[in-house]
Amino acid sequence: MKTLHSYWAYIVLAVLIFTVVKAIIGLTQKKEFTHKEFRLGLFTLITAHIQLLIGLGWYFMSPWYKALKTNGGEVMSEPMARLLAIEHPLMMIIAITLITIGWSKHKKQVKSEAKFKTFAIFYGLALVLILARIPWSNWF
Repeated sequence: MKTLHSYWAYIVLAVLIFTVVKAIIGLTQKKEFTHKEFRLGLFTLITAHIQLLIGLGWYFMSPWYKALKTNGGEVMSEPMARLLAIEHPLMMIIAITLITIGWSKHKKQVKSEAKFKTFAIFYGLALVLILARIPWSNWF
């Protein structure tokens, strides 16, 4: 489960980065929002939600969750354990919530500029949160 979570994260990151870059380009160059951008945003949403489900499955089987249940004070005092038990899961849930909000808000927009702007803001914030709380030392 952990391996699947780690490898799927590469897909999520690649798709999310691509979506944010396309949204920024579309916004700055005043492009038309097409079905390609719609599908890309949807694919990003789906891959992120799949990652969330895999991550939640792994989290509740992980040693960090068990340590948090048995000795929360010790976990909170150790930075790496706190990152894996609290910070990473919480930030990823917030990031995926931002992606979901961005997806919902873009559908209500009529103009292409507003759609690109919504993706750039919400998906971009999600990307920043994800990059900030990936446990890089465990990932490579």
